[in-house]
Amino acid sequence: MSVWGAIAGGFVGTLVLTTALRAGNELDLTRIDLPFLLGTAFTGDRTRAKALGYVLHLLVGLVFALVYYLVFLAIGRSGWWLGATFGLAHGVFSGTALVDTLLPLVHPRMGTRLTAAPSVALLEPPGFLMLNYGARTPLVALAAHVAYGAIVGGFLSLAS
Repeated sequence: MSVWGAIAGGFVGTLVLTTALRAGNELDLTRIDLPFLLGTAFTGDRTRAKALGYVLHLLVGLVFALVYYLVFLAIGRSGWWLGATFGLAHGVFSGTALVDTLLPLVHPRMGTRLTAAPSVALLEPPGFLMLNYGARTPLVALAAHVAYGAIVGGFLSLAS
């Protein structure tokens, strides 16, 4: 295993994950747009938010790949199937603690469960497993994260 394998896997995996989420959005399977959610935390300009969000999502994907690398290093093995398992856990974490609980606390343009009706928020809070963005959102997001994990795990095992 090498850190370069993690970085390469993180890059390719994040491209696949982001593309899968975008495709799910375009096919009306989900309304979620994670790069847009990330970008609007820093700017209210919708076009800039999308561009910045894609850069941030790529960087976060690389950081998660390095975390995967450290875990694989600690357990002494890697592989696409183990990566897919980590991707499932990563997807559940992202859809619950990260996007449902933490993001609304720090996002200046996102409503929360406590947002009053007269308040105006740019973004609806995602909710548990991002269900506020559609009933199929958890399936799309989890499948995309499993693919991400399988790619990172596969790249790491090939880089051994």
